[in-house]
Amino acid sequence: MKILLPALVSVAAMISQVWAGEEAFHPGGLIPDFGRVAPIADARLGPQTEMKIAYDIAEAGSEDAINRRIETAARFLNMHFDAGVPAENMKVAIVVHGKASSDLLTAGARGATNPNEALIAALIEQGVTIELCGQSAAYYDIAAEDLLPGVTMALSAMTAHVLLQQQGYALNPF
Repeated sequence: MKILLPALVSVAAMISQVWAGEEAFHPGGLIPDFGRVAPIADARLGPQTEMKIAYDIAEAGSEDAINRRIETAARFLNMHFDAGVPAENMKVAIVVHGKASSDLLTAGARGATNPNEALIAALIEQGVTIELCGQSAAYYDIAAEDLLPGVTMALSAMTAHVLLQQQGYALNPF
């Protein structure tokens, strides 16, 4: 029984952390309006940590809600900032192609309000680069002036990823 009791206490502690639920999440320190995060005990990474990550997004969000895949970049920044990584030590790039191209359009080009507009502006304000695949743009007849402010166009998503990898970015595909 003496051995079993500490094991049960440890399991109960793990379960309570795992089952904390949505209330454990809070606005992050860099982009408080997007990318809610939960604190993780002993996950301090510190000021020496440097990270470069590239997201590949091809799946569009719903017409009336933010694209949760784009929001992942805000969650990444918030989570690591709250864990002690300085903002200047995190480099984030988002490469968009396929049907997700519509999530980068102005309201005029989209024909409706873009629910991603504030999220994209907040990400760009934090130094996130967002590139649209030029091949997808050509396919969907998207011009550079159709893009939200700060969004750029690459020759292709493939090209953007090769260049990012040469710069030391890790790819996080969905």
